Amino acid sequence: MLTPRKIKFRKWHKGRSKGNETRGKELNFGSYGLKSLGTKWITARQLEAARRAIMRYLKKGGKVWTRIFPDKPITTKGAETPMGGGKGGVDHYAFPIKPGRIIFEVEGISEGLAKEALREAASKIPLKTKFVKK
Repeated sequence: MLTPRKIKFRKWHKGRSKGNETRGKELNFGSYGLKSLGTKWITARQLEAARRAIMRYLKKGGKVWTRIFPDKPITTKGAETPMGGGKGGVDHYAFPIKPGRIIFEVEGISEGLAKEALREAASKIPLKTKFVKK
């Protein structure tokens, strides 16, 4: 799964996701892509499951680009832990996505095949998405 090699700060604040995406809105590498229509945290596990679904569908043909990287550390405290004792340890990493962001791009396959592969990936991601093409 995707995790950062090195991070400046071990734990982050939650933050608030407001508004639409300003970066990563256009297709830059492939001819077809999967665009986010909602706001959510996409975990590294979900991203890897979606990537595997695309790869399984494409078999050997085509090329895939993942346009997002989960670098936000998400912390959890143990079950039945009393109040206090500080923030919990880092459990996993996520990417806070906003509407309009391209998640995956594919190239080198027909439109029908790309649409079906990205539909499979969209079922692994916890938000509404849209198929886009150049």
